[in-house]
Amino acid sequence: MSTIQFPEDFLWGAATAAYQIEGAWNEGGRGLSIWDTYAHTPGKIRNGDNGDTACDSYHRYEEDIAYMKELGLRTYRFSIAWSRIFPDGTGAVNEEGLDYYHRLIDELLENGIEPFCTLYHWDLPQALQDTGGWKNRNTIEAFVRYAETMFKAFKGKIKFWTTFNEPWCVSFKAHYIGDLAPGEQNLQSALDVAHHLMLAHGRTVKLFRESWVPGQIGYAPNVSWREPFSSREEDINACRRRIGWMVEWFLDPLFKGEYPAFMAAAFAAMGAAVRVEPGDMEDIQQPVDFLGINYYTGSLGRYKQGNGLFELEDIDEGYERTDFNWPIYPGGLYKVLVHIKERYGPVPIYITENGACYDGDPVEGRIQDVKRIHYLRQHLIQLKRAMADGVPVKGYIAWSLLDNFEWADGYSRRFGLIHVDFNTLKRTPKDSFYWYKSVIGNGGVET
Repeated sequence: MSTIQFPEDFLWGAATAAYQIEGAWNEGGRGLSIWDTYAHTPGKIRNGDNGDTACDSYHRYEEDIAYMKELGLRTYRFSIAWSRIFPDGTGAVNEEGLDYYHRLIDELLENGIEPFCTLYHWDLPQALQDTGGWKNRNTIEAFVRYAETMFKAFKGKIKFWTTFNEPWCVSFKAHYIGDLAPGEQNLQSALDVAHHLMLAHGRTVKLFRESWVPGQIGYAPNVSWREPFSSREEDINACRRRIGWMVEWFLDPLFKGEYPAFMAAAFAAMGAAVRVEPGDMEDIQQPVDFLGINYYTGSLGRYKQGNGLFELEDIDEGYERTDFNWPIYPGGLYKVLVHIKERYGPVPIYITENGACYDGDPVEGRIQDVKRIHYLRQHLIQLKRAMADGVPVKGYIAWSLLDNFEWADGYSRRFGLIHVDFNTLKRTPKDSFYWYKSVIGNGGVET
């Protein structure tokens, strides 16, 4: 066997999100979020599950950090629940919420683990949703004030800040496809939300610079890749539109100060348009220190008339699939990273999410998740391949540390390196946990 080595200062980590793990939905002064409302709406979540308890990490964070230390993590990516800080989205700060995150962050630092903070991972305070949510431009200013509060409270403690996680999901999946909170199905609403997220991001980055906060700031779009099935122009264009929808729509404004014209034309053909006000694009185009990239899947694609938003069908050429039924397409990670570098230049990148859903409970106290190990190994090899071709990747953060509340699928899907029994909340490290521990310890992947 040989080993593919990563740089000595490579930032190895694992990730979670507040609503998916914290629980304690009505403790410590926390207000309701849109996910509390959505998860308690009959028919929205598989098996009627909700995040009221989740992994109970609000009470068990010390135990979870002990596992992180055993794993050898150099960083832990977590999100702050906005409604723990501002129960109504705005107004007075909830000091109990601040205190909780101070305890969490202090415990991380005491164990030599760098906090990697996401300000927004989908859980908008319900009080703001009641006034229009992300469709209302006033929510932008509420977010900037929340971010400013976080910057002041944790200045010097947190060196890595991410404004938004997966803006495509927050906008198109939640407001057009409609299977995430708040569950709307309107293309114009999705475009409005996407633009307002970009504005909130840009204005927050500008505030970060003006406040002289030490550290780095970026944001974390989710991406995928579609490789054209053939050299036919219609196949190439169909894949181009899908990539444009998930990549360029959320990166061109950041780096080029404009939305991609070919995508604006595609939306216009469906009767929707991005509504830009004077000064918006200047606000969005703020220099970031890094990009967080979330990648899980991709496939071959070809044009099919009348098939969905951009008339694309995925071609299954016999891919292995995860238990989430996502094709395993490691080469797509390489291709999308090279595409980003070629289009936007050598911006530093952290892989802020990458992982696989494989279900299963312990057998005689052990979870032999060989398929997850294989998935992670394949993607790390492709990641190093991209680095060899000049993509400046600075770290890799696996999704996820723990089995957790998997949004619309509730507790039926497991992405964790650590198994959680959702009846007893007992944690059991999987074989992938120990494999990843050896990767971190050796600084590389055996092939």
